[in-house]
Amino acid sequence: MLVNSKCVEKNPKNNERRFTRSVSEAPPTHYTVKIQSFSLLLKNSVEKYESGDFEAGGYKWKLVLYPAGNKSKNVKEHISVYLAMENTSSLQHGWEVYAVFRLFLLDQNKGNFLILQDAMGIERRFHRLKLEWGFDEFIPIKAFNDASNGFLLEDTCVFGAEVFVSKERSTGKGECLSMIKDAPSIKHVWRIDNFSKLRSECCDSQVFNSGDQKWKIQLYPTGRRHGTGTHLAMYLALADSTTLTPGSKIYAEFTVRLLDQVQARHIAGKANFWFSASNPESGWARYVSFAYFNNPGNGCLVKDVCSVEAEVTVHGVSNAL
Repeated sequence: MLVNSKCVEKNPKNNERRFTRSVSEAPPTHYTVKIQSFSLLLKNSVEKYESGDFEAGGYKWKLVLYPAGNKSKNVKEHISVYLAMENTSSLQHGWEVYAVFRLFLLDQNKGNFLILQDAMGIERRFHRLKLEWGFDEFIPIKAFNDASNGFLLEDTCVFGAEVFVSKERSTGKGECLSMIKDAPSIKHVWRIDNFSKLRSECCDSQVFNSGDQKWKIQLYPTGRRHGTGTHLAMYLALADSTTLTPGSKIYAEFTVRLLDQVQARHIAGKANFWFSASNPESGWARYVSFAYFNNPGNGCLVKDVCSVEAEVTVHGVSNAL
């Protein structure tokens, strides 16, 4: 059994850390994270998932989850879960926050929660050099995957957190992360005529759809940021990030190709990114040099025409509950 027990976790320096496991029918006070299609996290190279922020005790926090264990701490055969402070840049120099916290995992068979917390209600000190506390070995992956334990049913699970700072509380909120099984890849080709006559700092492609989201390609003909004057800049962007609900995030894998119209030796940039209202674009300020782009033998610009292709796969969407 995993519940109603005292446990010892050893860090790499063999220092013992005592914590307790217990069961409660009460849900977490401050935050819950529901993850659908959990198995697709690792399949889509999501080794670490960070939740949206939530407030407790007058501070901002987030949950950090490693589905296959925290590799930086050499964790094996366990899921790692941590509580981390957010938005600390506005705090005064030398700040310290002492908090007692509990991390939750829903048993969907019994309708109650497995809870891990430090033994004896020990307060943890959060500060500039230590923003995160939690459990390297939150639960064995084998026990988590065992349907009889109820933690992962129909590839769905629910984690949660409670944080107590100076005995203050705040209204709880949550989010639901939905990973998409067999997500389709959508391609869109943008033909740009009269390239030499472009005068806008940023040029947008036609809007196209992928994963129930609207997207556009962005091209900066004279460059952007550290590539200004030397390189073309190319980005994938949400067509209208203002339509996203607060706290929403979209995890997408994408490729942006500058097509070689002569020998089909296309230039391609590939990335994975969590898009949101505050981070609506991702790409490259130094996508390709002007010298390479303007060389007729490279086929990027033919008769003042170039073509750009975007391939987008939306693997997951996180929305506020």
